[in-house]
Amino acid sequence: MNVSTPIAALAAACLLATSAAGEDAAAARPVVVIDRASLPVKLTDLEGFERTVCRDGRVFIAGQPTEAALEKLKALGVTAVVNLRTPKEMADGAQVPYDEAAAAVRLGLEYVHIPLGGADFPYTPEAVDRFAAVLAAHPGPVLLHCTVAWRASYLWAAYLVRHGGLDLDAALARGRAIGLSQDPLEGLLGRPIRLTLGEAPAAAVAPPAPRP
Repeated sequence: MNVSTPIAALAAACLLATSAAGEDAAAARPVVVIDRASLPVKLTDLEGFERTVCRDGRVFIAGQPTEAALEKLKALGVTAVVNLRTPKEMADGAQVPYDEAAAAVRLGLEYVHIPLGGADFPYTPEAVDRFAAVLAAHPGPVLLHCTVAWRASYLWAAYLVRHGGLDLDAALARGRAIGLSQDPLEGLLGRPIRLTLGEAPAAAVAPPAPRP
């Protein structure tokens, strides 16, 4: 189940995509080669995923995988699984009838949990940077998933802006090809909505210490 509204996630995409990562993050920017002339490819012959699975460069962006799907990805060279679902979602045996973390470990995959959704797990730039660190540590294929690839597509779009050098429009176009939904305001207003990045928030300045 998705745990955020489309409008809230659109605002989160703007926050996640800010360029305030700093010079150190830019210097350590991992290389993810994508074909900018083509949108992400939907994989219709790879079964075992909830609703959708796409590939953009070396990253698989998908909905919830079955244990069999993880085994297929292992055979395709995947070495890490990044899961954006919340602990409550993963504890629901009706939704996920197996221990995904244990299955990943059994297959020799690194399992990274970056839960997103709700007040306990807000959308933050730190989530994007944690995902970037996984890509930096794993030069081969990586799986990024949530429930139906909705949150995953937002995180991927934010990564492409924050670490991949794409502008916001190009990143959102790639996200929409995967799982980003149309904002309902576009339909209600009968015209497209264009997002723009604002200024990065100013660093907080500590007040001067009182004199003794």
